[in-house]
Amino acid sequence: MAPSLDAGTTISSVGAGSVPSYGVLIVSGYFLHVDLDEFVAAVEILRRPGLRGRPVAVGGRGDPTKRGVLSTANYEARRYGLHSGMPLRTALRRCPEAVFLPVDREAYEAASEGVMQVLRRFTDALEVWGWDEAFLQVPGDPEAGARAIQEAVSKDTGLSASIGIGDNKLRAKTASGFAKPAGIYLLTASAWFEVMGDKATGELWGVGKKTARRLASLGIATVRELADADPDKLALEFGPRTGPWLIALARGEDSSPINSAPRRARSRSMERTFDENVEDSALVRAEISRMSQELAEHARSADRLVVGVTVKVRFAPFFTTSRSVRLEGSSAEAGHITDAATRALGRFELDRPVRLVGVKLDFE
Repeated sequence: MAPSLDAGTTISSVGAGSVPSYGVLIVSGYFLHVDLDEFVAAVEILRRPGLRGRPVAVGGRGDPTKRGVLSTANYEARRYGLHSGMPLRTALRRCPEAVFLPVDREAYEAASEGVMQVLRRFTDALEVWGWDEAFLQVPGDPEAGARAIQEAVSKDTGLSASIGIGDNKLRAKTASGFAKPAGIYLLTASAWFEVMGDKATGELWGVGKKTARRLASLGIATVRELADADPDKLALEFGPRTGPWLIALARGEDSSPINSAPRRARSRSMERTFDENVEDSALVRAEISRMSQELAEHARSADRLVVGVTVKVRFAPFFTTSRSVRLEGSSAEAGHITDAATRALGRFELDRPVRLVGVKLDFE
C-alpha cells in the first residue's frame, strides 16, 4: 500500500538501494514524471568524457560563426545565459569558451530508447512524451520506485534523471521541474497552492508566453489569481473550452490516465538557415524541393500518409511567415509532396533576401 504523501517536498537526490523485485503489478495512486537532465548535452558528454565540467552547447552544424540556433546547453553553459533557441553567434559572444557541437538526432533517439527500455522494466503503465521525458506509474511505494528508477537509468545508460511524484500527471510534471538536477520532488493537492499559488501563470505546464500576456491584460498574473478567475470571463476571452481548462490547470486538476499507446508524431519538419542571405529565388526553390523529398522519404519509411504541407520563409532581417497547402488526397509520394510544397512557396513574394526556409508535413 502506498504511503500517504501530502506535501510539496524535495525527497532526495539519487538514493541508494537495489531495484525492487516486483511480483503482481499493483499500481499506486501516484504518477511519476521522469525528466532526463540536460539530455542532448549529456548524451554528447557521454560520447566525449573530456567535456565533462565544461560548457557545452549543441545546435545547427556546430559552427557558432555560422547562422543557426542552440538546441540545448548544459548547466555549465546556462550559467553564461545560453539557452535553447538562442542564435549561435550570440551564444559564442556570451561564452567564447563553450564547446559547440552539431545536432545528431540518431544518437539522441538511440539514447532515448535505451532509457525507455529501462523504464519498461518497472511498469507496463508508461507514457513516452519525447526523447527525454515520460510518465509512468509503478507498483508500491512511488518514492522507492523513483529512487530505483534513477539508479537503474544511471547504471544502464550513464544518464541522470529528475523525477516528480504527483497525485496526477500535471502535478508530477510540475514536480519534476523542482527536482532538477537529479532529485526527486513530491507535489500533491494539499501543497499545490503553497508551492505554485504565487508563481506567474507562465510557469504552468501548458501556458505559453502569449497566453500569459493575455491573462496579465485581464489582471491575472499569478496561479492563484487564475484559479480564482471568473470562468465566464475567461470563456469569453479564450473560448468555452480553453477558458475553463486554464482555471483547472491553475488548480492543479488533471484526470488524464497513463496512455501507453505509442505516440505518433502528427508532423515532421526540416529547416535550413542560410549562411548568407539568399536573393536567388531558384536557390530557395531548390532547397524547398530537396527538403520535401527528404521528408517524403521519411514518411514512406515510417509508413505515414501526408495530408498537408507547410512552407516557412524567414526574410532578412528577421520576418517569418508561412503558407500551407492541403493535398487532394493523403499520400506519401515524393512527387505529390514536392508539388504541394512548390505551390505553397508560390504564394510568397520572394522579393527580399531570404534568411531561412522550412518545410513541414502534416500526417494523417
